[in-house]
Amino acid sequence: MPEAQREIDPITLEIWWSRLVAIADEAATALLRTAFSTVVRESNDFATVLMNRHGQSMAECTGGIPAFAGIIPRTTRAFLQSFPAETWREGDCVITNDPWLATGHLPDIAMVTPIFHRGQLVGFAGCAAHSPDVGGTHGAGNQQVFEEGICIPPMHLYRGGQRNEAMLELFLNNVRLPEQVLGDLEAQVTANEVCRKRAVDFLSDTGLSSFDLLSKTVHERTEAAMRSAIAAIPDGCYVAAIDADGFAHHPTHIRCTVTIVGDSMTVDYAGSSSQVNRGTNCTMNYTQAYSVYPIKCVLDPQTRRNEGSYRAIEVKAPAGSIMNARYPAAVGARHLTGHLLCCAIYQALAQVVPEQVIADSGGTPAMRVRFSGNHMEQARFSQTLFASGGMGASAQADGLSTTAFPTNSGAGSIEALEAVTPLLVRRKEFRVDSGGAGWHRGGLGQLCEVRNVTDGDIQVAISADRQQHPARGIMGGAPGAPTAVTLGNGKALDLKSRIELAPGDSVTLAFAGGGGYGDAMDRPLADIQRDIEYGYVSRDVALGQYPQLKGAAVAAGVAQ
Repeated sequence: MPEAQREIDPITLEIWWSRLVAIADEAATALLRTAFSTVVRESNDFATVLMNRHGQSMAECTGGIPAFAGIIPRTTRAFLQSFPAETWREGDCVITNDPWLATGHLPDIAMVTPIFHRGQLVGFAGCAAHSPDVGGTHGAGNQQVFEEGICIPPMHLYRGGQRNEAMLELFLNNVRLPEQVLGDLEAQVTANEVCRKRAVDFLSDTGLSSFDLLSKTVHERTEAAMRSAIAAIPDGCYVAAIDADGFAHHPTHIRCTVTIVGDSMTVDYAGSSSQVNRGTNCTMNYTQAYSVYPIKCVLDPQTRRNEGSYRAIEVKAPAGSIMNARYPAAVGARHLTGHLLCCAIYQALAQVVPEQVIADSGGTPAMRVRFSGNHMEQARFSQTLFASGGMGASAQADGLSTTAFPTNSGAGSIEALEAVTPLLVRRKEFRVDSGGAGWHRGGLGQLCEVRNVTDGDIQVAISADRQQHPARGIMGGAPGAPTAVTLGNGKALDLKSRIELAPGDSVTLAFAGGGGYGDAMDRPLADIQRDIEYGYVSRDVALGQYPQLKGAAVAAGVAQ
């Protein structure tokens, strides 16, 4: 029987499928262990993917940024438009950071390597990682993509095993941290090479001539799982809207219509804000990724992710909108819009499946603060502080505190940050009273206080939101605490600004809390008392949020 017509028995499929995921994970481990920058090795701002010869994902790494993994196959298929399959050779490696082809802003560099077996192209190894620098000006205030750094069109970093030294020289001459940037690029090359080798080993061990049969099988399984989950939702159109601070004259409005017809879903952002002349615009790749991944989380959390997981979901956004910006829009802070998509989708789905979704998360969007300047005999440094707000609560439990969602970037160690910068983190702690009240409480945000311990100014670029629009609760839950940034003298800072932090001065970052789920009157008294005991909620605030606590105190006084 021809290989393409065979069926894979369930036990063999489980073994083979697990091994595909292990290949992607081993590539991720190689990237983590060889990367130079803390943004990759400490904060996990990367993803690795194993794809078939058509550029369709078969397995995604279990760590890293899940949404990136959903974009890399789209980037690979764009590469195949520029470089047809028959032109690829062993030893090739193609890269780009074009926001409209890759992950939506210039700092993320996507890289793809072909996989050959017995002389035939059988697949691709892909990864994306946040570079420590790509030139340009940091922050959300840029007006066009040209201000945000150097853009690499689809081109060969390696061709037949030979490195493109001229391209590298041009690129590295335009960045502030060339050693770190080159180190991370080569770490990505290494990750793809690990993925390529393990994929060839897999085919040799199994006797398969290609990935065609296996990829078809796993795609059918994941597509069927997602369609089954969608079919369980009643047909209809469910509409929600989310507002964000945006900029003073350009607040962000996200309108989301989720339409269910049988086992298919459409997410349409018609009615959202038009693109703006600031960096909060999203490209369609980013909008697609940050729409389908949150849906996967709530409807089909158990099935492994790959191309089939997303086939039942169509994502639409009008061209020229903030969700589908036209070139050359600024997109450097696209997460300030894109991270909010899960909130709009969940608010819509809460109308029909409230037990499956969570309230708004305070870390959507994530606050990013970049510190840069000179250190140790004029050596240049540039580091982003990764930290997280609180997740929204659900029907099952309180929201997780200081946990990233829908991104998966980690905070990294403070020691690593302090080792490579002249910064002292004086405080990093739970933000008391930041979680929204409810039957289940929203997750807590955090307070981070960072001091400049040099004898010169340090530039601080802030990209954040939720100052005026905190994370909303659902099913009657209260909103979480809003975001705030203040200097040591108490002066409040704009959340999309660049300042000079003077020697000895400090900046305090207050990360937002998650929204609550359900009526606060339904929260068990024991849970409220535990929150007070652990310091999650102050007693005075709890008395105002939970009337049952005051009633219990009065009853206790009467009993005495």
